[in-house]
Amino acid sequence: MRIEVWSDVVCPWCFIGKRRLETALARFPHRDAVEVVWRSYQLDPTVPEGQTHPTLPALAAKYGRSVEEMRDMQQRVEEIAAAEGLDYDLAEGLSGNTLLAHELIHLAAEHGLQGAMKERLLHAHFEERRSVFDVDALVPLAVEVGLDEAEVRAALADRRYRHAVGQDVRTAQALGATGVPFFVVDRKYGAAGAQPAELLLQLLERAWAEANPLQTVPAADGCTDDSCAR
Repeated sequence: MRIEVWSDVVCPWCFIGKRRLETALARFPHRDAVEVVWRSYQLDPTVPEGQTHPTLPALAAKYGRSVEEMRDMQQRVEEIAAAEGLDYDLAEGLSGNTLLAHELIHLAAEHGLQGAMKERLLHAHFEERRSVFDVDALVPLAVEVGLDEAEVRAALADRRYRHAVGQDVRTAQALGATGVPFFVVDRKYGAAGAQPAELLLQLLERAWAEANPLQTVPAADGCTDDSCAR
C-alpha cells in the first residue's frame, strides 16, 4: 500500500497532519506493508527565491485581519500542535520560497532518506525557528540526516529536481487538491486537511480491505445463527 502526502515545509497543519498519520500508522496492523511518499506542494510559489519576510503580518494582510486577530488565530493552531507533541511559536515565523527545500527532499528520496529529510525540515522551521529557504540553511540539515554536502550543493545549484517538484504540484492539482496536507492512498482514496488519526486509520483499513479481500474455502459443518442454540 502506498500513501502519498502532498504538503509544504512551512505549512503548520502539514506537520500536525504528519504526526496524526504517524499515530494512525502505529495503530495499523499492516504498517510494515505501507510505503509513505512525501510529495511537493508550495503554498506560495510566487515569493522570490532568496527573500524572506515575517509570516504573521503577511497573513494578517492576506486575510484582511489585524495582526492581533491573526495572532489569536495562530495561538489556536499552536494549541492543536501541542496536543500532537509539537512546539510551535508561529508569531516568530518566517516565510519564503520553499522550492529548494522540496528539491532537497527529492534528492533525499534517491538515498532512502526522504522521510528523515521531511521531518528535519519541518522540525527546523517550526520548532527551532530556523530558515529553510536557501542553500546555506539547507545544507547543514541535509548533512544531519546523512546526505553528502558536496552532492547537496551540486543538486541545489544545477536544479536537477526542479522538474520533479513541478510534476508533484501538477499531479496534486489533477487529483483535485486545493490545499495541504493532502493524503492519497493507492490513488483511490483521498483526504484533505490535517485529518484526525482515527479517520486516517479508517482510510487505511478500507484501502487494505479492498486490496486484500478475504479468501474463503468451501464451508464445512458448523453453527449458523440459532442452529447451536441451547
